[in-house]
Amino acid sequence: MASQTLRPWLTATKCLRRHYKPPIIIRTMYTAPGSDMTLQSQEDWRLMQENRARFKLLYNLFNEYGSTQTRDNIFQPHHAYTHVLGPSQATLSALVASGAHFGHTKTLMNPNFMPYAYGVRAGLTIIDLDQTLPLLRRAANVVRAIAQRGGTIIFVGTRPELREIIRKAAGRLDEQGYHIGERWLPGTLTNRKQLFQIEGQDYRTTPDLVILLNPIANMNAIRECAIQHIPTIGIVDSNVDPRIVMYPIPANDESPRTAQIISGVLSIAGREGVLAQKEEEKESKRRADRKVILERLAGQPA
Repeated sequence: MASQTLRPWLTATKCLRRHYKPPIIIRTMYTAPGSDMTLQSQEDWRLMQENRARFKLLYNLFNEYGSTQTRDNIFQPHHAYTHVLGPSQATLSALVASGAHFGHTKTLMNPNFMPYAYGVRAGLTIIDLDQTLPLLRRAANVVRAIAQRGGTIIFVGTRPELREIIRKAAGRLDEQGYHIGERWLPGTLTNRKQLFQIEGQDYRTTPDLVILLNPIANMNAIRECAIQHIPTIGIVDSNVDPRIVMYPIPANDESPRTAQIISGVLSIAGREGVLAQKEEEKESKRRADRKVILERLAGQPA
């Protein structure tokens, strides 16, 4: 009788032992930052808080000293492709970093390039960037003035690595910018009527400014611009006569990074001129509307 009474309790105990899982007790351990000390007591926690407060005090004390330069606010080689410099942002350090001061060998230097040469180093002509920077800004002023008056500007770069550069530069000028990345066809300006099949239609085929990133390879374009009295801007290296273009920019014409910086500065200046032209048009339209309103008000009876 007793065994029959205890059997259900034993069965229930076995079931509980089978399904019951004891709780897992995990002790969380904290480690102070910058150290291997394990926090196991309140005293360790207090010491960690004191060290943290002491470090924060020193950080706030010396934070205002030292250099403020970071990777984003200093020149990096890839910034020429991602961050285009404006005329006021172009610096000597950016030109030096792009290799704009490297010329050709001393034996290839053009005699007319002497005023723009700084000296000779390891057989290479070093270009004086102290003259390059003001000439670059002068050319940027020319581009800005022409774009502000509604002129069309053509970027010419016939080397494969220059095609993407001039395409982006011309795109910043909207409808006023064009680019030629292939070979300059002889007669593009001097024989444009036969070349473009213009008959009795008023097409504007003569640009107001031509910018050449490799002038030596585009002497046909320079000759045609001289015949048509079109101003030219060009990157002239130490083996080039600076007199072949109207606004020379002494720099390394074989460096894509240098071409990227110079074309970026000129295109940004052109975009500033385009925006200024649009603002002038809005202002003139606002003045015309105001004049019409005043005339209507003056014509009404009192």
